[in-house]
Amino acid sequence: MFIRIISGRARGRRLQVPASGVRPTADRVREALFSALEHRLAGGLEGRAALDLFAGAGGLGLEAASRGAAPVVLVERDRGVAGVLRRNVEAVGGARLVIADVARFLAGPPSPFDVVFMDPPYDRGLVAPTLRALAGGWLAAGALICVERPSDEPNEAPFEVLFQRRYGRTTLTLYQGA
Repeated sequence: MFIRIISGRARGRRLQVPASGVRPTADRVREALFSALEHRLAGGLEGRAALDLFAGAGGLGLEAASRGAAPVVLVERDRGVAGVLRRNVEAVGGARLVIADVARFLAGPPSPFDVVFMDPPYDRGLVAPTLRALAGGWLAAGALICVERPSDEPNEAPFEVLFQRRYGRTTLTLYQGA
C-alpha cells in the first residue's frame, strides 16, 4: 500500500505505508487540512518549522516538507514503522526522523514549531496529554496544531478551534496556539 504527496516539489511521489500499525491520513482529509493551513498562513508553509508527532508513514510531515516547511521533524516510536518512514524521508528529503516515544520527546528541551501535526493511535487517550505537553514551549507564537482523532473522542484542548470537520470515524481539528 502507498499514499502520494499531493503538492509541492515532491508532488506525486509515492510513500510506502507499513503493513500494520499505521492508519494513513486519507487523501481528502490531507487536502482539506493543507487547504485550511494555506488559507491561514500568509505565504503558506514556506520556511515554517513543522513537527509531525506519531508520524507513521510520514504523510503529513513530508507533505509539509514538500510544500517548503523547514525544518521538519517527524517523531515515531515504533522501530518497524520507523524503518519504512526512514525510506520515505530519504525519498522526499527535507525532514529529520526522530525515533522516540512522543511523551519522552516532548519532555525534552523544547524547540518552538509553527505547525504541529498529531495523528495518534486511536482509543489510547493520547490527544489531551500531548496537547498539554505542547503548551510547554513547543509552540511558536500563533502556531497551528492539526489533530486527527476519533470522532467520538471529546475535544479537550487548551487552544482555540479554528477549523473542525468530521470525516466518518475521524475528526480533523485545527487549533491556534496561544
